[in-house]
Amino acid sequence: MKSISVVTACFNEEENVEELYRRVRDQFQALGRYRYEHIFIDNASTDRTVAVLKRLAAADRNVKIIVNARNFGSIRSPMHAVGQARGDAIIGIVADLQDPPEMIPDLVAAWEEGFAMVLCVKRSSAENPLIYRLRRRYYRLVNQLSSLETFENFTGFGLYDRKVIDHVIAFGDPYPYFRGMIAEIGLPHKKLYYDQPIRVRGITKNNFYTLYDMAVLGIVNHSKVPLRLATFAGFGGALLSFFVGTLYLFYKLLFWNSFSVGQAPMIIGLSFTASLQLFFLGILGEYIGAIHTQLQRRPYAIERERVNFEYDADVPLLAAAMSRQPA
Repeated sequence: MKSISVVTACFNEEENVEELYRRVRDQFQALGRYRYEHIFIDNASTDRTVAVLKRLAAADRNVKIIVNARNFGSIRSPMHAVGQARGDAIIGIVADLQDPPEMIPDLVAAWEEGFAMVLCVKRSSAENPLIYRLRRRYYRLVNQLSSLETFENFTGFGLYDRKVIDHVIAFGDPYPYFRGMIAEIGLPHKKLYYDQPIRVRGITKNNFYTLYDMAVLGIVNHSKVPLRLATFAGFGGALLSFFVGTLYLFYKLLFWNSFSVGQAPMIIGLSFTASLQLFFLGILGEYIGAIHTQLQRRPYAIERERVNFEYDADVPLLAAAMSRQPA
């Protein structure tokens, strides 16, 4: 009997994890032909999330828990859990119930058809319409800037064959953009469309900084266009400056006594040039920061404890893969 791993990252989700557990369990009980494990990785929650998970794990050995030593963020923590999964396929699903567990049978059916990647793509969302439109525009922008085709309105919710996860682990990226990795791998995939429900309980843990971080990561990891824009902007600015300077020179020669340049054009021009330089220095800094993160090679997460893992003595797949990467 094959096995499937369900991976859920959570932080302060005490109101949602039990319902998510029950809904996932019900889907696998209905399937009946697969063993499964549901791995919850907790990012050092400050509420009762861990207590609720431990109660569930005590009653059901399929529930496995990793508790992080601190909050390692929403990018690194889930990847650590993926590295601990032992299923023949892995399903990534969030804890806020906005990824419907009822899609699991459809995910498994597509996997059985031979698709190595089954991607759940949002057709619509019950969230704030303005936020949803901004997300759609962002995904479209990333797709336009990227050197490869990415998946619009895809957040990572889906099913991935073991060979896909092995490729993801082999990347050895200490700060991974998972959605970009899936596009980079390029194995046969199938898209399943769904309508994202609104979060009913709790509040989102994503703030402006985390959303900005993920947005920039998606662009920096898969496009050199912003860097080349800096080159083009510099070249265009030089041509514009030469043209305007030449125009002012001839105008001054023709109307020497009546034409006064004044300070305003000079101040405006200097302000524009300085802002342009700062903007592209910021872009350059993002790329340098990405290189710095790669060189640090920090682990995805440090565990404080784990529950219901029968293979504690084994070397984790992720640790083994990272050790094979060149220093």
